[in-house]
Amino acid sequence: MKTDAEITARGREVLAVEGEALARVAERLDESFAAAVRILHGCTGRVIVAGMGKSGHVADKIASTLSSTGTPAFFLHPGEAAHGDLGMVTPGDVVLAVSNSGRTRELLAIVPNLKKLGARLVALVGTPDSPLAREAEVALDASVEREACPLNLAPTSSTTAALALGDALAVALMELRQFKADDFARFHPGGLLGDRLLLLTVDEVLITGALFPSVGVGADFAEVVGELAGKRQGITAVVCGGGGLAGVISNGDVLRILAQKRDTAHICAETMMTHNPKTIPPGTSAENAVAVMETHNITALVVVDDEHRPLGLVHLHDLLGRKTFWQPPDG
Repeated sequence: MKTDAEITARGREVLAVEGEALARVAERLDESFAAAVRILHGCTGRVIVAGMGKSGHVADKIASTLSSTGTPAFFLHPGEAAHGDLGMVTPGDVVLAVSNSGRTRELLAIVPNLKKLGARLVALVGTPDSPLAREAEVALDASVEREACPLNLAPTSSTTAALALGDALAVALMELRQFKADDFARFHPGGLLGDRLLLLTVDEVLITGALFPSVGVGADFAEVVGELAGKRQGITAVVCGGGGLAGVISNGDVLRILAQKRDTAHICAETMMTHNPKTIPPGTSAENAVAVMETHNITALVVVDDEHRPLGLVHLHDLLGRKTFWQPPDG
């Protein structure tokens, strides 16, 4: 009979094996990844993601992630494709074929037809030297040394690697398409994020009081670092003697000073801060706050009153629902 400690140890081992597999996939990533992203980005039709068995489940999820992040995509079952569903494929489509072995019969059987229909083929395989990889215009290497399964049989590390590579493709495409949070909300009108951005205001997730990061203009370097580390919001407000907002200091500002090897003993908040930072008034909608952050490539904003006194801080993570300060209204 396994003890709780042994069961927990096994769980940790599985996570460690899969984490190591992902790290090695990342190390091997090369120009073929960029080439695959370019092909998918240039698709004039839809991205069709295909796979069988466990790879089919991974393919279905990849198609869903692509669709929700600005790349029109759908899942195609290779077995059903051979019995009429190839009619979904049109010239200009790109097929992303997912197979750990690279020898999935049902996939290989439809490859000639896909090409005749004018679709381009990208493969995501666990066996780089495989028939499917050779048929593809670009093949992505998702191979793993071993499965997390103690028998080295059940798809575990291999499916995690394929899923992560699919996420990497989706994120890279998001950036090429300049896909923003408000675009995401438009694709999720019935979801929590859509509700948040449309209904939420910054007042409802405002970081205030003892949690609000703030230092005076004369604070020394150590005090600034302590406030950033203690409040963990990525920035701290710098407040002048009259209570108004003088500027902000970010983690990046601190790192730049350290990289320049400046004498921190003679640096104060006033010399470190960004003057006239972007701010927003209370009552600003989450959608508008996110738009400001995306435009200026920042993740937090100080909310100020009519006299430019700081009322609190709002963070992108809170606006997008990565914390649970807010719930959608009933009904």
